[in-house]
Amino acid sequence: MKLFEGLPWWVKWIAVPVIAIVVFGGMIASAVGFLFWLLFKVLIFVALVGGLVFVVKKVTSSSSSDSHDRW
Repeated sequence: MKLFEGLPWWVKWIAVPVIAIVVFGGMIASAVGFLFWLLFKVLIFVALVGGLVFVVKKVTSSSSSDSHDRW
């Protein structure tokens, strides 16, 4: 960029990112926190649905095999 021409390397690679983190740090932290919260909720949902499917299959397979044994 022509804006950074003639300036020392540390301005482009150190000072500008540090200023961006200071200015937008709270917003970045909120976004990362929200993504972790969303991932946690998705994992909980998958675990609960998987557990429900497992229990229903276990109950229906045992009850259907019991009914076949009775006949």
